[in-house]
Amino acid sequence: MTTPPEPDRLRALFDATISLTSELSLEALLQKIVEIAASLTGARYAALGVIDPSGSALERFVTTGVDPEAHARIGHPPHGEGILGVLIREARPLRLHDLGEDPRSVGFPPNHPPMHAFLGVPILLRGVAYGNLYLTEKEGGADFTAEDEELLTLLAAQAAVAIENARLYESATRWSRQLESLHEVVRSLVEETELSRLLELVCSRLRELIGARLTLIALPGDDEDDALRVAAVDGEGEAGYGLLGHRLARRGSKSGRVLERRQSARVDSVFDDLEVDQDDARRMGVRTGLYVPLVARGRAIGIVAIHDKLGREARFSDEDLRLAEIFAARAAVAVDLSQRVARDTVRRVIEAQELERRRLARELHDETGQALTSILLGLKAIRAAGSDEAAAEAEAGLRDLVVQALQDVRSLAVELRPAALDDFGLEAALQRLAGTFQERSGIRTAVEASLGDERLPPEIETVLYRLVQEALTNVVKHAGAESVSIVVARRDGGVSAVVEDDGRGFAPQEVRADALGLVGMRERLAVLGGTLAVESRPRAGTTLVASLPLLPALRGDR
Repeated sequence: MTTPPEPDRLRALFDATISLTSELSLEALLQKIVEIAASLTGARYAALGVIDPSGSALERFVTTGVDPEAHARIGHPPHGEGILGVLIREARPLRLHDLGEDPRSVGFPPNHPPMHAFLGVPILLRGVAYGNLYLTEKEGGADFTAEDEELLTLLAAQAAVAIENARLYESATRWSRQLESLHEVVRSLVEETELSRLLELVCSRLRELIGARLTLIALPGDDEDDALRVAAVDGEGEAGYGLLGHRLARRGSKSGRVLERRQSARVDSVFDDLEVDQDDARRMGVRTGLYVPLVARGRAIGIVAIHDKLGREARFSDEDLRLAEIFAARAAVAVDLSQRVARDTVRRVIEAQELERRRLARELHDETGQALTSILLGLKAIRAAGSDEAAAEAEAGLRDLVVQALQDVRSLAVELRPAALDDFGLEAALQRLAGTFQERSGIRTAVEASLGDERLPPEIETVLYRLVQEALTNVVKHAGAESVSIVVARRDGGVSAVVEDDGRGFAPQEVRADALGLVGMRERLAVLGGTLAVESRPRAGTTLVASLPLLPALRGDR
């Protein structure tokens, strides 16, 4: 039977317990516990080791008695081997006369202060070991007593309650901060009209809540070169500097794989993950990562990447991943909404352009064309009335000018809005376009259409006609081709248009996306859910492939 602690020490323990209940910061509480343990038992050194979720090692080690310089010389804190491991496994008090004499000891690392007498007691939370208290070097070189053990056991029991309260308080505080940040992001979805600012807000709040060194959001690039573009970034200090606009390859990168699978991934070591682009990892100086796809209406439209949790442990937890997924869902809504607004804006602009083209074409054909025709008839009447030779020559020259002007006006009207497109459909309009193009340019032009008897929706016919029109303009300006073929066909629930020339071609990486009007083509197609692919090599010609869905659900967000 052990001897009860002295009344003075019990009083000190009671006072210490009261001070523990007033501390709500877990980190500060752990530090106070080790200091109280050392004071109550007369130990020179005290430590508290927090056991990791696996229950087999230490994830945190709080000490007193060892100054910062000594800590730096010792290096990494213990993981829970030797005598410390015994306490983790057995979770019961342990007293030793000399640590070094116990066969279970693994010794001390270089520069570690000498330690002999030892007392260890588990801290139990609802029957589960949260951690252990360790004491060494009792004052006067004596051994720790049974009274010390009982006193430390009582302190550990009170410490367990205080730790649980601190954990609950920190958890509640953390959730409160998360809810406030989520509310801020949701409010910004309604109020913020600029996508970049909203994504920056998501990055900064997410990095702050998780406690990471770097957070970024990457979206697919406009030029569809199989790369992601960093659209927002937030980093500690210099982390993230120069990354805005940086391109992340889809193939051969973790971001690309996560986007493809539409499943989140946690990476404890980027250097050991075969899917991680090691060049990008070295450039960003990252060690660990969370990768969460932005998914909206079943489509993967971007990715959130979070790197290097701050503190002693750089790895992220399951709770970090869940929080990142919550924020990613809000960011996905913002990106999707922005894209839908952008598509709607482009659609309205295109529709307005086509209406204006139709109006101008009608006026040129009906009013200007009729006026020029009337002039021609007037000139014929003048000539029939007779005149001198000089007047007849002037009349002939004027007539030629009017005829040329009439031809130009009719040609311009067709270019603005061919009547054949509205009256007979896409195939007839392309046949006429190809004929006019071949006549003017001298480039052999063939059209092959497999569209069936049913006409395409008017907006699809217009988009494909404008795309072919722009492609033929590029052939004249840049290709140096002798022939060009145009193939339009229904296939796989959609329609495609292929424009191929035998010209000089180009290296795609050496040509800006906007140099060939590709941005405008892609914008027109994107409005209806379509895509554009460009294939070219030097001296091997160029092929443009446009694809559009025909199903109503895929024809944009009307």
